Amino acid sequence: MVRWEAFATAAPALAQAGRALLYQYGLGLGYLATVSREGAPRVHPFCPIIAGGGLWGLIGPSPKQRDLLRDGRYAVHAFPARDRDDEFLVSGRAHRVDDPATEAEVRAVYAASGGGSDHSELLFELLIARALLATYKPRGEPDNWPPRYSHWRAR
Repeated sequence: MVRWEAFATAAPALAQAGRALLYQYGLGLGYLATVSREGAPRVHPFCPIIAGGGLWGLIGPSPKQRDLLRDGRYAVHAFPARDRDDEFLVSGRAHRVDDPATEAEVRAVYAASGGGSDHSELLFELLIARALLATYKPRGEPDNWPPRYSHWRAR
C-alpha cells in the first residue's frame, strides 16, 4: 500500500481525475466504507482530505472511527458528478496518525476548503492498495454503457 503521492506518481491521470471528482464541490466529499465488528460493510458520508502527500480523514467519535481503529480496511467512493456518472474509488488500509504537526497541516487544508471541525476527530491516513476510475459520457447521450475503466494496484 502507498501514500497518495506515490499513487499520483504511478498513475498521474487517474489520480488527477480522482482528485477532481473528490473535490468537485469545493470541499472533499465521498463515502467511506468500513468493516463492522460483525464483518458487515458500513457506508458513511465523509470528507476526504488530500494534503501533504497523503489521503486523510478526520473521523469523529462514531462507528466508523471504531471500525478503523479495530480493523483499518476501508474504501472511499467519490460523490457522483452533476452531469455524468463518473466514479472514483480507492481502497486499502487506514492507520491512525498522532502527530500534532501533521494534524495541523491536514486541518489547515480542510479548513481552507470549507471544512469545519470541533477537534474531537482522530486523524487517519488512508493508504492506497488499489484505485478505479469509471468514466461515462454526459447523461442522456446514447451508447453511454459500458463506461471506460482505468485500474491501478500498488505493487
